[in-house]
Amino acid sequence: MSDFAVDPSAILDELRALREHDAPTHGGRVLSYVYDPGLAELDELAADASRLMQPVNGLDPTTFGSVAALERDLVGFVRDLLHGDTDVVGTVTTGGTESCLLAVKTARDAWAAAGGTGTARLVLPATGHAAFRKAAHYFGLTLDVVPVSAEGVVAVADVEARLGPDVALVVVSAPSYPVAVLDPVSAVAEVAAARGIDVHVDACLGGLVLPFWPDLPAWDLAVPGVTSISADLHKYGYAPKGVSVLLQRGRDRQRLQYFATTSWPGYPVVNPTILGSRSAGPLAAAWAIRRALGISGFQTLVDSTRRSTGAIVETVAGIEGLRVLGNPVGPLLAVATDPTVPPPARVDPHHWADAVRNLGFVLQLQPANGAIGSTTHLTVTPVTERVLPDLLAALTTGADAVRGTPHADATPLLGQLPPSAGPLDSETAAAILAGFGIGAGGPLPDALAPLLAIIEATPPVLAERLLTELLARLVEPGAGYH
Repeated sequence: MSDFAVDPSAILDELRALREHDAPTHGGRVLSYVYDPGLAELDELAADASRLMQPVNGLDPTTFGSVAALERDLVGFVRDLLHGDTDVVGTVTTGGTESCLLAVKTARDAWAAAGGTGTARLVLPATGHAAFRKAAHYFGLTLDVVPVSAEGVVAVADVEARLGPDVALVVVSAPSYPVAVLDPVSAVAEVAAARGIDVHVDACLGGLVLPFWPDLPAWDLAVPGVTSISADLHKYGYAPKGVSVLLQRGRDRQRLQYFATTSWPGYPVVNPTILGSRSAGPLAAAWAIRRALGISGFQTLVDSTRRSTGAIVETVAGIEGLRVLGNPVGPLLAVATDPTVPPPARVDPHHWADAVRNLGFVLQLQPANGAIGSTTHLTVTPVTERVLPDLLAALTTGADAVRGTPHADATPLLGQLPPSAGPLDSETAAAILAGFGIGAGGPLPDALAPLLAIIEATPPVLAERLLTELLARLVEPGAGYH
């Protein structure tokens, strides 16, 4: 007789049924969030490696020496790839957000150790990842956002004008997620270093791609003045989520990243990461994949993404009413309306994304923000090349279906908003969502363009509160909880 309350096979059947409602993680149909190398044997290797390390706790490498061995190898691999010397040391984290948080925490503490007083400031181009906004919020830094052009480019002079003795860190991206711009790393590092200010390169997305991308200016640890850099292995390292590497220049500086205490009755706690206990599964998977692919394997996969990205850029350039935003670097791009054609010929990027979704491909809608208008984001992976003819046809057909349709107008819905009377409680926020036709706790609408229009038209504080309510209610247990 089994000791299980429910038969394991039935549990797995239930899980498979739930997964049927997810966007597909393999096959190239989702151009965000997932990074599919298109190699089934690599997935199997990652799964087997993860299973071998499943019981291991990454908290204590003195007890589990395998954790230290795998981490040493991965840190060394990424350090060499990003042109770090022997003074560069690093840590494997649980993802890009944790790497970014730790980079900010380290810079704040280094600034304080060097005599900084008061509240430290974090200088961030507007296209810098939201994780740095989270870091400033968590660690008590003042966030100083530098505007960018309509193409997503930050001016070095604008960054330099923000520098002062209270700046603990300047962040640049390689490339930025929203628009795929490679920030001017060398120039920013030069002006920051002249003032003794740390610079972090957020290469969470590009860290395992740009080393294989031709004809780029220096952007990594080869640049003097870059004090830290992050690179995600669960993106173009093709590992399961989440695993990332944070590299820091200088041992003494990197030690500020740690939290250590012996001031309690339990075991000494010494953590290089925010998490204490952490799974060793993604670490093992990333290590196994890196060993299996080697430099030549990564180069082959990057070459595939380059070919697909080039074909997509060329196709979008040939679609009347759309344009690729700026000069994207790496296997990603943002697409916007072409304002140079008459309105009847324009293609709204959000309606376009909805139309392309109906044709079987999921693109990512991005709301207008600052100088950058409404866009749709595409992340290209090696498997994209296998579905490229169908994808290019869907991009063109989707544009033809919505050409001339104006951007969704949320103005009529805004009349349903209550007068500003302080923070919303949960029930009021849910009622507003329901008024917008979005049932809190229920599925999102099939067409996302109207939802993005609401986000664009609603004051950011209110939009953030409503989205918080929407997502929080998605995971609240209902009456059928078992």
